[in-house]
Amino acid sequence: MRGNRWLPAFFLVFAAACSVRDAACGPSQAGNQAQGRDAGQAPAAITGGAAATQPTTQGIGIAFLGDSLTAGYGLLTNQSFPQKIKEKFEAEGFADIEIINGGVSGDTSAGGLRRVEQLLEPNVKILVVALGANDALRGLTVAQTRDNLRQIIDLAQMHGVQVMLCGMEAPTNLGEDYRNAFKAMYFDVLRSYQRQIEYVPFLLEGVAGKPEMNQSDGIHPNQAGSEVIATLLYPQLRKMVERIG
Repeated sequence: MRGNRWLPAFFLVFAAACSVRDAACGPSQAGNQAQGRDAGQAPAAITGGAAATQPTTQGIGIAFLGDSLTAGYGLLTNQSFPQKIKEKFEAEGFADIEIINGGVSGDTSAGGLRRVEQLLEPNVKILVVALGANDALRGLTVAQTRDNLRQIIDLAQMHGVQVMLCGMEAPTNLGEDYRNAFKAMYFDVLRSYQRQIEYVPFLLEGVAGKPEMNQSDGIHPNQAGSEVIATLLYPQLRKMVERIG
C-alpha cells in the first residue's frame, strides 16, 4: 500500500458497503442481468477496430480476469476500463487488438483460478489479473490469495501467455497486520517470477477515495475513473503488445 491519507476511510467504506450491499463488492445476479452481464454467462469479447495503420498487430487478444471493477459495474460496456484500453490501442493505429472482458462481479482469486482457462483462447497473448479486492470479504487468507494468484499465472504461462498483475489494497477493518501482509503478498508473487510478469502496484491509483472518480457507492469507478485506470495500464500493455507483434 502507499499509505495515502484517504486509504483508511476509503477501505472502511469499501468493506462496509460491500458487506452490507452484497458482501462481495459487486451486484447480485439479478443486478447483473439488469445490466446484461449475468455472472453465469461466459465473458464476452469486445471487438471492433480502426482501419489498419502502422503499427499493426496480427490478432492479439488481451484478456482481463477480474471482479466488478473490471466488469464495469454500473457502467455501459463501452465505459469499462478494458474497453477504454481498446480505444487507446485503436487511436494509436494498432489493428486487430481483441479485448476479452472476463470481469465477474463479486469474484475472488479462487473464482478467477476456477475460470481462467476459459479465457485462454488461442489468440489470447496477454492476461491482465486484477483480483483480490473480494478475497478478505469472502474469508480467504493471504496465503490462499497468494497461492491462487500464482496458480493463475502458472496456467497462463503454460499457455504461452504474458501476464500483467494488478495489485489491490485490503480494508482497514481487518487490522494493520492484515493490511501489511496483504500488501506484501503481491510483491511476494511478483518476486516469484523474476521479471517474467508485468506489475501495477495498485489498480485504483488516482481513483480510490476521490468522489469525482467514483459512482455514488464510493467504490466502483465512474466513466472518468475508468479512463484513469485505462491510462494507468495502457503504457505497459502497449509495450507487451509490441514485444509480441
